[in-house]
Amino acid sequence: MRNVNPTKISASFLFILLSSSLIITTLAHYSDNETRGFVPGHRHGKGRRTRRSSEEQECNITLLQCPQPTSPEPPLLPNLPPIIPQLLTFADHRLAQVYPIIQNFKSIITSDPLNITKSWVGSDICNYTGFYCESPPDNESAIAVASIDFNGFHLSAPSLNGFLDQLPDIALFHANSNNFSGSISPNIAKLRYLYELDISNNKFSGPFPSSVLGMESLTFLDIRFNFFTGSVPPQIFTQNLDALFINNNNFMQKLPDNLGSSHILYLTLANNKFIGPIPPTIAKLFSSVSEVLLLNNELTGCLPYEIGFLKEAVVFDVGNNQLTGPLPLSLSCLEKVELLNFAGNLFYGLVPELVCELQNLANFSLSDNYFIQVGPICRSLIERGVLDVRNNCIPDLPFQRSVKECATFFAHLWICPFRWSYTHIPCMLNHFSPSSSPQVSPPS
Repeated sequence: MRNVNPTKISASFLFILLSSSLIITTLAHYSDNETRGFVPGHRHGKGRRTRRSSEEQECNITLLQCPQPTSPEPPLLPNLPPIIPQLLTFADHRLAQVYPIIQNFKSIITSDPLNITKSWVGSDICNYTGFYCESPPDNESAIAVASIDFNGFHLSAPSLNGFLDQLPDIALFHANSNNFSGSISPNIAKLRYLYELDISNNKFSGPFPSSVLGMESLTFLDIRFNFFTGSVPPQIFTQNLDALFINNNNFMQKLPDNLGSSHILYLTLANNKFIGPIPPTIAKLFSSVSEVLLLNNELTGCLPYEIGFLKEAVVFDVGNNQLTGPLPLSLSCLEKVELLNFAGNLFYGLVPELVCELQNLANFSLSDNYFIQVGPICRSLIERGVLDVRNNCIPDLPFQRSVKECATFFAHLWICPFRWSYTHIPCMLNHFSPSSSPQVSPPS
C-alpha cells in the first residue's frame, strides 16, 4: 500500500472547507437580496422586482468577483423575512386602483363604533360594507366602485379629502349622520359621474363648497346640519339641481334678488342666518318647489305678493323670523298648499278669509303675531284645530297678548310699501304666471 502524505490531505481538506464556506455565504447574501427586492403590486395583484445596479448584477453572475461590503457580512443563516404574503387579485384594475385609497382612508378613521371597517379587508371591495359596484358609463364590461352609502355608520375622520375626491367612477356618495369634519376638496369637481352628494349631519366647516358649482352631473346636494359659514353663491340656485338642502348651517346673507328661473324641486334654507326681505323674485327661485322652507332665519320686511305665483307649493313656512305687515291676499292662489306657517313674526291686521277657504289647507299657524280680527270662515278652522291664532291681539279669543303689549306694538307700527299689492290676487288674471306681474299697476 502506498503511503499518503498527511500534509497533502490537510491542505486538500482546508481548500474544500474554505470553498464551501465562500459558496454558502454568497448564496445567503444573494437570497437575502432577492427577498428584499420584492415590492407588492396593487394594480394587478402581482409583485415586481426592483432594478439592481450593474455592480450587483455582475456580482450575481460571477459570484466570485463581488465588491467588498462596507458593513459586516450577515450571518450564514440570517433571520429572513416571512415568505411573500398571498398576492391580492382584483376583479378589475379599477378596483385595484382605489384599493390603496380606501385603505388609506381606513387608516385615518378614529372611531368606528359599529365595526364597519372590519369588512374592508382583501381584494373583494364590492363586498366591503357601504361600498357598491357597477359598470361605469365609459365601459360596460368593467367593474368599479360606483356608489358609497355610509348613512348612519357614525364613523369619525378628520377629512374626506384624499378619499371621496380620488374615486374616479363614483356616482353616488351618501354619508349622512357621521362625524366627518374639515372642508370639501375642490377636486370633487373632477368627479364626472357624481350626481348625488349627501354629507348632511356631520361636522364640516368652512365656506360653501363652491367646487360643486358647474358640476353638470350633480342633481342632488345635501349639506344640511353642518357648520358651513359665509354666503351661498347665487349661481347654485340656477344650477340644474332637483334638490338643494342647505338648512341648519351658519350662512349669513340676503336672499339673492336677481335670479333667473330655477329648476329646483326641493329647496330648504331654514335654520341659517339669512337676512333682509324676501325678494319679489321668489316666484322664480321657488317656481317648481313644493316645499318653501325659510323658517328660523333673520328675515325682515314685508311679504311680496309674488308669493301667489308659487303654484306648486304644498308647504310654505317662514316661521320665526322678523317679517311684518299684513298677509297678502295672493296667498289664496296657493291651491295645492297644505301647510302655512307664519308663527313667531310681526304680522298684523286681518286674517284673510280667502286664505282660510283653501281646500287642501290642513295646518295654518299664525301664533305669536299681532293679528286683530278673525272672520267666520277662519273661526271654523280654529274650531277644527286647523288654524292657530294664540298669542295675538284678537280681543274676543282666549290666550291672547295683553292690551299693553299690543298697544306698544301698534304705537311703532311698520307700514309696508306698495300697500295696493296686498289686495292683489294674481290668479284672478287671465295669464297666471310670474311674467305677468310687471304688467299690473297700482290703482290711482
